Amino acid sequence: MARVCEFCQKRTSVGNRIATRGKAKYLGGIGIRITGVTRRKFKPNIQKVRAYINGGVRRVKICTKCLRSGKIQKPGKRQIPQTSPETS
Repeated sequence: MARVCEFCQKRTSVGNRIATRGKAKYLGGIGIRITGVTRRKFKPNIQKVRAYINGGVRRVKICTKCLRSGKIQKPGKRQIPQTSPETS
């Protein structure tokens, strides 16, 4: 699965980039004219993170909006067992 959020299903969307030329009428010009229309893509900011899902930890692709809103719970740092220093 490519650039898709696993929680909100946000994916790449398409739109137009509009190039204009001229000066607006209210500024004293003859108006703005459209000189070109180009297709473009809007890509969501997808991150791979480790999260608790159904009692286990697994990697998920999630957009930063869902990540910041707290829709997932990230696991904490691993606890390294403390060994007592051996005394002789």
